[in-house]
Amino acid sequence: MPVDASQLSRAARARHFATNLVLRGLIGAVLLLPYAMRVRFMGWLVSTVAAPLAGFDKRIRHNLSLTHPDLPEAEVRRLCRAVPNTAGRTLIEIYSGDGFARHANASEPTGPGLAALKAARDAGRPVFLAGGHFGNYDAMRANLIPRGYEMGSLYRRMANPYFNAHYVRSMQINGPLLFEQGRRGMREMIKHLKAGGTVAILHDLHVHGGEELTFFGQSAVTSLVTAELALKYEAEIIPFYAIRQPNGLDFKIELHAPIPHTDPRTMTQAMNDDLEAMIRQHMDQWFWIHRRWKPWYGRGLPDGGG
Repeated sequence: MPVDASQLSRAARARHFATNLVLRGLIGAVLLLPYAMRVRFMGWLVSTVAAPLAGFDKRIRHNLSLTHPDLPEAEVRRLCRAVPNTAGRTLIEIYSGDGFARHANASEPTGPGLAALKAARDAGRPVFLAGGHFGNYDAMRANLIPRGYEMGSLYRRMANPYFNAHYVRSMQINGPLLFEQGRRGMREMIKHLKAGGTVAILHDLHVHGGEELTFFGQSAVTSLVTAELALKYEAEIIPFYAIRQPNGLDFKIELHAPIPHTDPRTMTQAMNDDLEAMIRQHMDQWFWIHRRWKPWYGRGLPDGGG
């Protein structure tokens, strides 16, 4: 689990500090460009330079071979460029403040979950907005908060503590209420839920201590905590998606029908299935660079899994 800089060795601190200086300098330079140009440039830079150096191509290929073994090679090559492009755009957008907010707000939110969200807000009932690393997930907060849907957001600390500090500050521009994954953040989040608050979460990462469900037909360890808390505090779980539009700059915010309250495993699998269905419609908008399918206690994938 990522830790504070004070808990790292001197060598690790030096390595993270140097990496952060390079990244801060790059981001600062790109932010000097006009908004549309910077977003397109950062997408190109990550897809053509950073992705091959970081091994993203290999990770994407591995995950696609696991979940889509019959995918044509031409489409695999396209995704190996398109997925990092999406990641690069998302990164610089989160640092872009008002420019990003304007594009995130270019269209009204849609979908059956919108009425459920409004009803819960008006009744003072808690809500989980459940999404994944898809499109630009932060566009949802930038779109809904100005429309009167105040919310907090649960996030996972990055391994580089120096980069994490300013990345979190940038996310707070779109919504200042953030809960860091961990004991303290969980206490703050539960307090917010008890008061009838709304919390945005991303549920598509491997989580130690989760349970083995399925995602794209493969074993995927997934946390049941969101569903457990939803049952305990009678909170709605509404899947959300910020779908990047063909111009590469704007987004369509979709809120799907709430997940029915049954039991934690069934509810969490329904969340996985909803996300999977959306990814299948927009294969280049999900972050296939993550190690979503990992080995787990001798079950699930063998070593070397995605």
